Amino acid sequence: MHEQTTDGTENVLVIGLTGQTGAGKTTVSSIFEAHGFAVINADQIARQVVVPDSPCLAELCECFGTEILLPDGNMNRPRVAELVFSDPCKNEILGSIMYPYILKEILSQIQAYAQAGKQWLLLDAPTLFESRADDFCQLVLSVLAEPEIRLARIMARDHITEEQARKRMDAQLSADYFREHSDFVICNNGDRELLCAVTCEVIEKIREYRSLHDAFSASN
Repeated sequence: MHEQTTDGTENVLVIGLTGQTGAGKTTVSSIFEAHGFAVINADQIARQVVVPDSPCLAELCECFGTEILLPDGNMNRPRVAELVFSDPCKNEILGSIMYPYILKEILSQIQAYAQAGKQWLLLDAPTLFESRADDFCQLVLSVLAEPEIRLARIMARDHITEEQARKRMDAQLSADYFREHSDFVICNNGDRELLCAVTCEVIEKIREYRSLHDAFSASN
């Protein structure tokens, strides 16, 4: 179990969802949402913080140059991916610039959901551990899959070459790391029906955890 920060969000159970690219995390997120969890999507936030003329994008340009910009002022995402996925040092620098902006917005959204009375929240974050966003979570769920299955999914999903897909896979944390730092792990090597069934089982375990936690808190 992860420790959650005390910042006005004590009544919200925040589940961190992360895992390997191509493992099926998006599908798991949609299942949680269908079961009443509010969802914060860190990928969407990552796009929000680099809109044209944003402080974050300005910092990135200072570091990587204006070659990362499109003519309309938006970030050239394929170019940034080309730069960082083949160079761990540049990938780390990219994260060091973006993560503070992303974390600030994540916390703001968690607080907003708490004020709205939400009690179940899923933080969907591919770089949950790298950004330290797991500090906001009480439980962490990782979705994994066999490398060749992930490779085929990534190539089909993003319309990229095998070399490009493997670079993205290699840039991530190992499967062992995800297993060692997660409260729940889903291995998605089958079809969607099986993934849905396993995810529903995890959701039930999370609800049981919440019930036991609330009962223990009430008795003390």
